[in-house]
Amino acid sequence: MARGPRYHVEFRRRRQGKTDFRLRKKLVTSDLPRAVVRCTSKNTTIQFINFDLKGDTVAVAATTRELVKLGWNKATGNTPSAYLVGYLAGKRAAESGIKRAVLDIGLRSPTKGSKVFAALKGMVDAGVDIPHSEDILPTEERISGSHINDEIPKMFESVVNKIKEDA
Repeated sequence: MARGPRYHVEFRRRRQGKTDFRLRKKLVTSDLPRAVVRCTSKNTTIQFINFDLKGDTVAVAATTRELVKLGWNKATGNTPSAYLVGYLAGKRAAESGIKRAVLDIGLRSPTKGSKVFAALKGMVDAGVDIPHSEDILPTEERISGSHINDEIPKMFESVVNKIKEDA
């Protein structure tokens, strides 16, 4: 380990590669709720988080595991399910009074057409104003799942209609 008066130990979460504190400061000082999207290989989780000095508070949350109750019986780690959970979270956020938010993708690299931006498209279609560029969003073919097989677009439409009915 380095020694000397000029040696500076980084924050623990920075050392572990979990938090980019410069980016977090920009997101927190925007005075808007953060739409936090976290994708794993099997699930996608979306939370609308408000900043508080005592600690962040989750206002609204949705995961792809909730789609099973709405009739989605396909894989939950793909682009259509990310869109659907984004749409579900966006509807819940709009009902709770969240009109605008800022997207937080964490340490994930912003790849054009990825699951993170499919979830963003779902939140925007649900009525939440999140600043973004149209170039990064996936195509309608990928969002509906027609690139996977022929069954998914039909199921996709039925789940979207169920989310609209519940709202």
